[in-house]
Amino acid sequence: MDAVINYLESINPILAALYATLFTWGLTAAGAGLVFFFKTMNRAVLDGMLGFTGGVMVAASFWSLLAPGIEMSPGEGFVKVIPSAVGFLLGALFIFGLDKILPHLHINFKESEGLQTPWRRTTLLTLAITLHNIPEGLAVGVLFGGVAAGFEGASIGGAAALALGIGLQNFPEGFAVAMPLRRFGLSRRKSWMYGQASAIVEPIAGVLGAWAVLTFQPILPYALAFAAGAMIFVVVEEVIPETQLDKFTDIATLGFIGGFIIMMTLDVGLG
Repeated sequence: MDAVINYLESINPILAALYATLFTWGLTAAGAGLVFFFKTMNRAVLDGMLGFTGGVMVAASFWSLLAPGIEMSPGEGFVKVIPSAVGFLLGALFIFGLDKILPHLHINFKESEGLQTPWRRTTLLTLAITLHNIPEGLAVGVLFGGVAAGFEGASIGGAAALALGIGLQNFPEGFAVAMPLRRFGLSRRKSWMYGQASAIVEPIAGVLGAWAVLTFQPILPYALAFAAGAMIFVVVEEVIPETQLDKFTDIATLGFIGGFIIMMTLDVGLG
């Protein structure tokens, strides 16, 4: 891991963000690839993996994004927290707006949101997970940009830990997308294609996030909180409710706790 961190420190931060988010996309593709080896997916496994995803995202939102953002904000007291509060709200409103506009379908295939469209349900489900992945890629890119800009509280180890944590939760997420598509009747190959395609937005968002911070350095505290607000909105609005639809809520809760602990440990250990 030290060799990876040293390499990321030695290259252009936008390129580092690209490599890190390509890694997170690759783990999504690997997770979706499990569709070639399994015929069905147990609901308990799905709920546990979704819980794990939520735990990682919540822990990353605080340890990797909000805490560094508050630390690097100028001023004291209430003034110091204003950029993070504003950014957090804007991030949540951004995903809220996309949620109302972008047509998408929940994993249970029963709840659809966004504008009405004749698009197939497979496309709508892929768009739902794509919506999840926008803030994840953005978070990684923003943190790499902050490191390059020299902001106190932003470290290459923390950025790498965030990419690793998001990659770990992307692996089961890819499986959680591909298997319902397979159950819906798609071939294994098409199920994998849709599953991995849901994360291709992460490298795009990562590069844009790093570029924005490097170009407009004063926005970094706002940008970190923006990514956190977007991720928390996704967790509360969709990930956690999805785990409460069946009888495996305890498994989902334990998955959440495990994901939170792993992300917290990675961030503190590497950051």
